[in-house]
Amino acid sequence: METRLTLRPGAPGTRKLVEKYGERLLRVRYVYDAATSRRLKTVELVVESVPWKTRPRRIRRHDDDIVFVRIGYGETDLRARAKNLGAIWRKPQKLWEITYRDSKRLGIVDRIVAVEGGRNIWR
Repeated sequence: METRLTLRPGAPGTRKLVEKYGERLLRVRYVYDAATSRRLKTVELVVESVPWKTRPRRIRRHDDDIVFVRIGYGETDLRARAKNLGAIWRKPQKLWEITYRDSKRLGIVDRIVAVEGGRNIWR
């Protein structure tokens, strides 16, 4: 089976279904079954609506992801350890670029910052 067309309520071809199901109607789909040579019209309906509060999602990072961390000027030991792991100083951002894996090794995951216009958008 193959879905070829999905319509939202109010689109041409949904008037009768909107009259029948009202606000409960979410989508109308046309599904084609090549095995039986039939077109099926399906509807997606709301059957329950309950209050729900969003939770902040944990960002999933991979160990090879590049992140930017802030290391203070006076933290020479930490800076040297980061350099040994391959960290690169990015002067325009005034941040160190390092892999997520290495930031975990150094224990500085809490120092990851977001960079505007950069590859990293995490905090």
